[in-house]
Amino acid sequence: MNIKSPMLDKFKHKINISVASILVIWLFVISALIGISLGFEDWFIPKTPLNLLIGFGLLIINLDFSSSKAKFTFVIAFVLGMGVEILGVATGEIFGVYYYGDNMGLKLLGVPYMIGLYWAVLVSATSMIVRNIFNSIFLTAVAGAMAMVILDIFMEVMAGRLDFWHFEKNIVPMQNYIVWFIVAFILHLISYNWIPLKGVKYSLHLYFTQLTFFIVTYLILS
Repeated sequence: MNIKSPMLDKFKHKINISVASILVIWLFVISALIGISLGFEDWFIPKTPLNLLIGFGLLIINLDFSSSKAKFTFVIAFVLGMGVEILGVATGEIFGVYYYGDNMGLKLLGVPYMIGLYWAVLVSATSMIVRNIFNSIFLTAVAGAMAMVILDIFMEVMAGRLDFWHFEKNIVPMQNYIVWFIVAFILHLISYNWIPLKGVKYSLHLYFTQLTFFIVTYLILS
């Protein structure tokens, strides 16, 4: 007997979107890694902004940003991320002395727009992950900030080599990680009650695609 249920159809539709989104982000990362390993680094690395935009678009589809608070949280993460980066580049006093290369796309006052977007995407994704593990707002903020710092540690290893950003004398100061943690902690406190808990599977895969990219790229190019 073929029983049709609107709720069942809606559930299957959501599952299909989630699975398709996960396949797409892994396809792009694996393709880039294969291309880099074959010597096409100069073609794939400048396409990083496109990869980030695709990840962002799929995040919007998988997470629930229908409420005004959720949208506002994303905007806050973008603005705060861009703001602290602009001050950091201009003064050299926040993250250390550094500047952005050309492979992250268009810039505002020396900071690529993609960096602000990356802050917002990472906060949203890690918020989904840690809130499925902890119930405490403090613990989720700490865990979410730590997840972002861990990713940043692996990014810093390859950032200069990929012409994403460059620190003075190629040395990443400890203050960079401390400020990353503080800013991420604040943004996770904000997102705890403002972004609906939805899309954890996609968020988990999005995070690990980023982690995989930087780890494998290091192994390929080092």
